[in-house]
Amino acid sequence: MQDETQEKIISSAMSLIMERGYSSTTTKDIAKKAGVNECTIFRKFKGKKEIVLSAMELPEWNPCLSEEDFSYGGDVLSDLISFSRTYMRKVTPRMVKVSVGLRTPELYPHTAESILKVPAVFKKVLTEYLEKMAGEGKIKESDYESLAMMFLSMNFGFVFLQASFGTNLTEIEKEKYICSSVRVFADGIRKS
Repeated sequence: MQDETQEKIISSAMSLIMERGYSSTTTKDIAKKAGVNECTIFRKFKGKKEIVLSAMELPEWNPCLSEEDFSYGGDVLSDLISFSRTYMRKVTPRMVKVSVGLRTPELYPHTAESILKVPAVFKKVLTEYLEKMAGEGKIKESDYESLAMMFLSMNFGFVFLQASFGTNLTEIEKEKYICSSVRVFADGIRKS
C-alpha cells in the first residue's frame, strides 16, 4: 500500500514517462512535478526504476487483463464485439503511452513480462474461442492463431493510433470502429 507522497511520486513519474519516455525523465523532474524534494524520492523509492516497478503493480498503470475478463455466448459477431470492448476498456491510449514509454533498454528487461502478458492473454483467449467456434461449425477452418493475431492487431492498432495521434488521424468513435471492424472480420471467418 502506497502512502500519499508515494502516490504523488508515482503519478508524476508515469505522467512524465508517457510524455517524454523513461530515459528523458529524471528524478529531479519527478520531484518538481510531484511537489516534493528530490531527497524524498530516494527515501520512498530506491530510484526511478523502483518507482516504475511499483507503478506496474497498480491497476491504474497496468491493465491487468485476464482470461476471466472474457465471456461469450456462441454468436460469433456478438462475442467478438464483446472481446473488443473488453480489450479496449482495459487497454486504453493511456496504457499504450505508458507501455511505449517503458520500452527502454535499461528498463525493458524488468517490465517486458508484464507488458507482454496483456496481448498474450488476449491471443490465447481468442485462439481458444476460434477453435471452439470452428469445432461447432460456426466459422471456417483456418489457422486460428493467425486469426487471433489479426484480431489483436486490429484492436491494438486502433488504440495505438489514438494514443499517438488522438483524433488527428480519424474521428471515428471507438464503439463505431469496434462494430464496423468486427463485423467485417466476423463476416470473413463465418461459414456461409
